[in-house]
Amino acid sequence: MSHMMQPNIILLKEGTDTSQGKAHILSNINACQIVVDIVKTTLGPRGMDKLIHEGQNVTVTNDGATVMKLLQIVHPAAKIMVDIAKSQDCEVGDGTTSVVVIAGELLREARRFIEDGLHPQIVVRGYRKAENLAQRKLRDLTVDLEASTDEKKTQLLRRCAETTLNSKLVSGYKEFFSDMIVQAVNLLGDKLERDMIGIKKITGGSVLDSMLVSGVAFKKTFSYAGFEQQPKKFKNPKILLLNMELELKAEKENAEVRIEKPEEYQSIVDAEWKIIYEKLDLMVQSGAQVVLSKLPIGDLATQYFADRDIFCAGRVEDSDMRRTARATGAQVQTTVNGVTTDVLGTCGEFEEVQLGSERFNLFKDCPGTQSATMILRGGAQQFLEEAERSLHDAIEIVRRSKKSNKIVGGGGSIEMELSRFIREYAKTVPGKEQLVLQAFGQALEVIPRSLATNSGLDSTEIMNKLRSLHNEGKDETRWLGVDCIGGGGCNCFEQ
Repeated sequence: MSHMMQPNIILLKEGTDTSQGKAHILSNINACQIVVDIVKTTLGPRGMDKLIHEGQNVTVTNDGATVMKLLQIVHPAAKIMVDIAKSQDCEVGDGTTSVVVIAGELLREARRFIEDGLHPQIVVRGYRKAENLAQRKLRDLTVDLEASTDEKKTQLLRRCAETTLNSKLVSGYKEFFSDMIVQAVNLLGDKLERDMIGIKKITGGSVLDSMLVSGVAFKKTFSYAGFEQQPKKFKNPKILLLNMELELKAEKENAEVRIEKPEEYQSIVDAEWKIIYEKLDLMVQSGAQVVLSKLPIGDLATQYFADRDIFCAGRVEDSDMRRTARATGAQVQTTVNGVTTDVLGTCGEFEEVQLGSERFNLFKDCPGTQSATMILRGGAQQFLEEAERSLHDAIEIVRRSKKSNKIVGGGGSIEMELSRFIREYAKTVPGKEQLVLQAFGQALEVIPRSLATNSGLDSTEIMNKLRSLHNEGKDETRWLGVDCIGGGGCNCFEQ
């Protein structure tokens, strides 16, 4: 009887789900499939946009990472699909929908094996082997940009940008934007820092009014009286960047100053004015014609600069200040004592211009610029936001292509070629692994199949035709993929 009197041992919090085994694996796969089915229809040039309503905000997009982020998925297994999309967005920029769809298809193929009683470790081992094979074959198939002339390389980079923009809202202007994107990336120098390309959105005007500034552009900051008297255009100006306030400080609440005579209070006020005037005099003596600060520039300093034909702007955003420093060669100062000419920057032309309903400060033709700014124009704010997401993807792709100097064909052609290679290799592998390798190859075909389906084409007919042509194993057939615009198949590398 003693063993019946022992209390139950509770290790986990009450209500904790402890389900495991085959049933739970299949449940997780089903949850991931639901997420995949949501984003799969956005794939390709003919993919559909998603309208996501969240409180007062309405987002219209077909960007996989944006859709996944806005879905607010809570299922722990399905959340991994969100992380896959985020990782792809950070590392590569585009292809967020593709990686989610491929991952979902690999899980779909794995589900058959799990249902038939195959151990998950055998499936994982087979998938890893297939992945290594795919990467090795991919390196053999890539086209090396280093071997191309500069003109040919620029042309291929433009086509990479156009491919990305094909499925976006701005696809009708892909030639216009692809040229702008390649120019912007070429301005970044060898480091290719993404933060050095700024995108500013201005409502109003035509999309074709969008422009690229080979330098920095940012919206006019808050200004005090006297600002309109300042000059708005300079040729080869000296630029001083600051991280300090230039305004009279108001006394803090309940501040107390004890004096014995009224004249002593006046001396305190005079000392405060003397300090700020000394700072302003030192800046004028440095020869600076344009003064920017991250912190406020008050009305006294604004009028002081206006009287001496100096332009000033306070409360400049940190990202804009960093890009200005990189473009002009100026160094941000925390004090004006001992300012020398070597910490001042310059540009070919500084100008404040009216763009739509906004006024912008432009630093153009910077000598050693490694920064660029794209100014987007359009009729509606939602259009501009989606255009910005589209350009972000295209910029990342061009940066990645330029950094790696290797590209492949799109339109599902590379997936078809890798699928063929893995399935042929699988025939030489004995045992259960053969089935897993074949499933991996079959899963890769989901990209061309989804492209055909989303384009309203007969996916079965197109897939059979592409398989037949790729099985020939010739160089001229390796880049054959789905022609989403014209229908049928085409050479995706040349088109």
